[in-house]
Amino acid sequence: MPVLFSALLPPDDVVETLAGALGDRGDGLRWEPPERWHVTLAYYGQDDLDERGAWLAERLAGRAAVDVRLEKAATFPGVLWLTVAGSELTPLAHAAGADAEARPYTAHLTLARFPREEPGLGARWTERLSNFASRSWQATSVALMTSEREPGGHRYRVARSFELNRA
Repeated sequence: MPVLFSALLPPDDVVETLAGALGDRGDGLRWEPPERWHVTLAYYGQDDLDERGAWLAERLAGRAAVDVRLEKAATFPGVLWLTVAGSELTPLAHAAGADAEARPYTAHLTLARFPREEPGLGARWTERLSNFASRSWQATSVALMTSEREPGGHRYRVARSFELNRA
């Protein structure tokens, strides 16, 4: 069974703006490539694609599109990420299953990973990106993603897409 999660995918121009703001990304962090950038709504682990797809379709039916914006950087232990703002984002994530997770939902886009014992690596970037803000966009679909291990990381693929109602 594949590893599954649901996510919002940023539009190409937002990805390009963020990549430009990051510039040269050396300095010991393991950077996520732009093609893997996403905002996780819920993580399901190993699951049946058809069953999870049917479940998610039911949970998302009739839900409205949400306005989203990437903002300043922050860190979890060993992870550099951008804050994701949007007033209806948490309710959408809960509908997608985030409310079943043990920890509270924190909307974010992972940029890079670093050794937990070297928090200074992330701190430099939180300062550098403290004023970053992308344009707002309307997320009009939720992607059900598969994650497959490959040398050098994971490969994410959109398995299904669920349209949200546009205002």
